[in-house]
Amino acid sequence: MLNCFLIHMPNKLIIHIAIYVLCFNNLYNAQHKLTPLDYSISSNWVTFPQKDPANLKDYISDSTWIKKADVFYVYPTFLTNKKDTNWNANLSDTAHVNQIINKAVYFQASAWAEAGRMFVPLYRQAHIRSYHQLENNGRESILFAYQDVKAAFLYYLENFNNGKPIIFAGHSQGSTHICLLLKEFFDDKKLSDQLLIAYIPGMGIDKKMFSKLKLLTNYKSFGGYVTWNTFKKKLNKNKYDKWYKGKQVINPVTWDLSKKADKKLHKGFLFANKKLYKKAFATHLIDGVVWITKPKFPYRSLSFTMKDYHVGDVNLFWEDIRININHRLNNWFLKGKLDHSKLN
Repeated sequence: MLNCFLIHMPNKLIIHIAIYVLCFNNLYNAQHKLTPLDYSISSNWVTFPQKDPANLKDYISDSTWIKKADVFYVYPTFLTNKKDTNWNANLSDTAHVNQIINKAVYFQASAWAEAGRMFVPLYRQAHIRSYHQLENNGRESILFAYQDVKAAFLYYLENFNNGKPIIFAGHSQGSTHICLLLKEFFDDKKLSDQLLIAYIPGMGIDKKMFSKLKLLTNYKSFGGYVTWNTFKKKLNKNKYDKWYKGKQVINPVTWDLSKKADKKLHKGFLFANKKLYKKAFATHLIDGVVWITKPKFPYRSLSFTMKDYHVGDVNLFWEDIRININHRLNNWFLKGKLDHSKLN
């Protein structure tokens, strides 16, 4: 069943937890003398301009944007085994790293492969239990992971960026860490001038998360973020009520607040067999989430027992994302950054 949409992810991080983690950032560093990974060492990157183990180049048919923009992608949680007593990932575990390459990078980051140079840092991510046991090492585990992501971003910024527009992409725990980066470095800060967009699905984002950064509700706008969470028509009510109700969401087919998008508008999702299936489902926007009709593709029976479609938040909309980021890049370079507020 997990292979249906490729990646098993954690339950969602409620947004006040993310804010709480950020507030404890400096205190934790002072008490624990945290040492993040050294990102001058190439082995601490999954993917960067000179390293492409997932062969993302195979997804690039138009290299227009590769030299003009950068993509910073943060992968979701793979540390989910209940028998694993570790609070954070061991990056010497080759099976763990191979999952990141062959699942997250290949089937998620690839949607942004044409959008710019790709930067994917390895990081010692938090175990899934961290989100449910904040008072029992969970908070420290999340902070530990975030400090790696932060160090990777700072190294990228100082050594690679050179003033280029930045595209953030992530999912679930990856979106958690991107939110923290946005809060610390972009929200009401000068660096926001370089933010093209952050795609941060797979978590509930409160309307008060940021003071200046906005949810983008036009398919070609930039300077903010988009987010969504994918469910069935019959909602997993406990999860919905706990994590998503009242949170922000856009329709990732129309990229606005459209209540419904017919399946003929769906551009395509990338399945585990590496094939793209178009016009596979209709999308419906409700309070905090998007629910979709049963995907129409040869293996649709695999989805019947799934409680929700969180694991497919990215690859269900793979082609929609690929096309959408091109619209936003075109608009960024066509109009410049001065007009982006008019499109929010």
